[in-house]
Parts: sequence; structure tokens; C-alpha cells
Amino acid sequence: MNRIPTPLKPGDLIALVAPAKNIEQKAVDFAKSFFENEGFTVQISENCLGSYHYFSGTIAERLADFQMALDDPNVKAIICVRGGYGCIQLIDRIQWASQLDDPKWIVGFSDVTIMHQRMQHHGIASIHGTMPLNFETNSKESLTTLVSTLKGKPSNIIVAANNSNKLGSTEGVLLGGNLSILYSLIGTDDEINFENAILYIEEVGEHLYQIDRMFYAFEKAGILEKIKGLIVGGMTNIKDTATPFGKNYQEIILTHFQYKSIPILFDFPAGHFDDNRALVLGAQVNLSITKKQGQLIYI
Repeated sequence: MNRIPTPLKPGDLIALVAPAKNIEQKAVDFAKSFFENEGFTVQISENCLGSYHYFSGTIAERLADFQMALDDPNVKAIICVRGGYGCIQLIDRIQWASQLDDPKWIVGFSDVTIMHQRMQHHGIASIHGTMPLNFETNSKESLTTLVSTLKGKPSNIIVAANNSNKLGSTEGVLLGGNLSILYSLIGTDDEINFENAILYIEEVGEHLYQIDRMFYAFEKAGILEKIKGLIVGGMTNIKDTATPFGKNYQEIILTHFQYKSIPILFDFPAGHFDDNRALVLGAQVNLSITKKQGQLIYI
């Protein structure tokens, strides 16, 4: 059972950090105002608005920001302001002792999946949720589910029926994140145990053949045999090749489960789009899919 960080209460301090790509001040200012309006106090890390080539800062600068937020006992949640690329450069340099002693929420998606994977190794839940880069365009539900989850009240999610769904019901630990990042960690010391998990995935900007390749890697690594259910979130801007691949992404995914009987839910509202609802990775959940709808319920 994963440890759940202490729920936030009014006045608690949230740290905004940029562990990867740089970000414009406008997005950070909007997020700061948003959290303050929700009753929290906000701290912007020293290099959050920095710029060093592609990144918000050098590895040392980004590491210092994240480590300071992690070690500050007054900080109750760390919100990564955006993804891109860069978390992998920090993950083995971060000292996690304070997080193990007194876990706090780590929030983000996309490249931040690397942080989520490390939290799973440590048996600590984290929040797959929208980030300040997207706050201004996010749906109301994206932001309300983020705040309620930070407060210890994750939202059950009901999804409309999809003809590609595989019906069924199961329980397990919710794990996952960005498909490319999960794929990149197979066979490394940050690959996690997917035994009896309900796997959530999302992706952006990949080709159809790359989706197929990644699922073959998951299959060959034995991961698809271990999981008890699959939730497919946003598959955003998925591209075909000049010579068509011949299948859409739903068909590609289902091909890899042709002889595996587990529930599969498509079009889940989380990923690289405006309606990016918050999820607690590491939480025990029930996944139920009928002809009428799909449900993700926290147990």
C-alpha cells in the first residue's frame, strides 16, 4: 500500500518548480494567483523563470530548486510548472531522505512521469495532473480535480461509452503516465513492478508505428501479462506515415490484448489536452466498464 501525502489545508505552502523546460512568466503568475485564490500560499523557486538553452536552468540550478522544495518542511506540495524534457537529468541526483520521512505531493504529467515512477519505487503516491503551463486553457474540471486531490479528496471519474472499450471490472493500484517515458524506463532501475496494476497511459505527437513499437516492448518485458486493467487517456496529435500504417491507435492497442482478457477503457479525460483531470498514482482503485459507461472509483 502506497503512503498518501498529508492533505493540504488552507494556508499551506505550495512550491512551483521547473525541473525541465523553461516557461513564460505569464503562466507562472496565473498559477500563483490561482492557488492563492484557493487559499494556499505560493513560493516560486529561484530558477523557475530562468532560461538556459532549452531548460529553465542548468542541471545544478534545477536540482537545487527541487531539492530545496523537497527539504523545506513548510512546503506541502511541489507543483512542476511544465514538462518537456529534463527530469531524467535530476532523478538520480535528488536526495529523497526528507520525502521518505515526511511525504509531500509531487504534481505533474508528461516528463514528470519520471518523478512518479521514482515515487512508486519509494511506495509514495503522487498526482498525475495538469501543470501551470496549461492552467489558462484547462477545463474547469482539470483545476477543480487538482485542488480537491491536493486536499485529499480525489475525484471518481465517469467516462462515456466507447465502441473500442473492452468490458469488465477489476481492482488494483493505479500506475502509469506518459507512454514514451514509461517505455524509456523499461529495463532500468526506475522500471516499476506492474503486477496487479491498473495501467494508465497517455501520449502526444508520436506516430502510429511508434505506439505499436512501444506496446511490443511492454509485451516483451512481460508488463502486459501483469496488469489487471488498462486506461487510455489522451492520445493527442498521433500521426500517420506517408504510407498509411493501416490501423488507428485503438486498433493497435487492442491487437496487443487479443488473447488477454482485461478491461480496457479509452478516451479517459487525462493527458495532453485541456480536460486533464487529476489522478492519484499509487492509489487503490476500481475500474468498471459497461456498455453504458466506464468508471474509475477510488477505494
